[in-house]
Amino acid sequence: MTEPVAASGIASLAWLLLALPAFGAASIALPTDATPAGGESGLEGIGGADVRAQRHPLNEQIWAVQQIYALRNRRFELQPSVGVSLNDPYVSHTGFGLAANYWVTNVLAVGANFVWFQGLNSRSDLDVRVARSAQLVVPVNEYQLAGALNFSYVPVYGKFLMFNRFIFHWDIYLLAGVGVMRTRPIAVVDPEVRTFDHDWRIMFNAGAGVRVFVNRWFGVFGELRNYIYPERLERTEIAPTETERRDPSTWYGSNSITDNVMAQVGITVFLPFSVDYRLLK
Repeated sequence: MTEPVAASGIASLAWLLLALPAFGAASIALPTDATPAGGESGLEGIGGADVRAQRHPLNEQIWAVQQIYALRNRRFELQPSVGVSLNDPYVSHTGFGLAANYWVTNVLAVGANFVWFQGLNSRSDLDVRVARSAQLVVPVNEYQLAGALNFSYVPVYGKFLMFNRFIFHWDIYLLAGVGVMRTRPIAVVDPEVRTFDHDWRIMFNAGAGVRVFVNRWFGVFGELRNYIYPERLERTEIAPTETERRDPSTWYGSNSITDNVMAQVGITVFLPFSVDYRLLK
């Protein structure tokens, strides 16, 4: 009697093993309209907060940072220009200039500039009309040349779009330096006797400008620069005697601090022409 009992036990165990997968599947299957605990339907309650967050659209923004279009670092810059004085109503001082800079970094440069004035100074119509109508003269001076050593600094640079098609890069630069000027008074009080020679003056200059790049090595610029120096003026009185009148020591009046504000425009050329970018690996 023991053998049939053992056989029936083995058969029952086999049927139990075959029924377990179907029982397990039925136990975890949920109807489509079932609502799990927490009030979420379907599979929304499965996986936790990290999985559920992925169902929301991502609003990420990718910013493209463009390389600096025209590098200045370790390049030479040449700036031929023409300028005219703005704050002298009696004499117009026009000059042709040339500046050369070496950019130590991309924002800092050392350089020099030279301006030639001789032959380009002219008395204004206002000065001539006042002298003729009112018999009044104003001491005026003319320039021969100016030269200075300067430091330049670029605090701002950017770009702008023109005609919705062309992109131009620009920068604003500040400059300051010290140098010399050669000036002389124009004889207007006693021109029949007095003549003056050019003499050297210590000069300080400071200004600001805007540079617009056409390509990586060529551009245009405009700047305002103030040349500050001590000027010797012509004496407005004539000596009483003929001997004193012809004495050059009686021709000069007092010294005056002069501000010569000039507007200058020109082109800028960077050397070498090509620019090499060193990208991070």
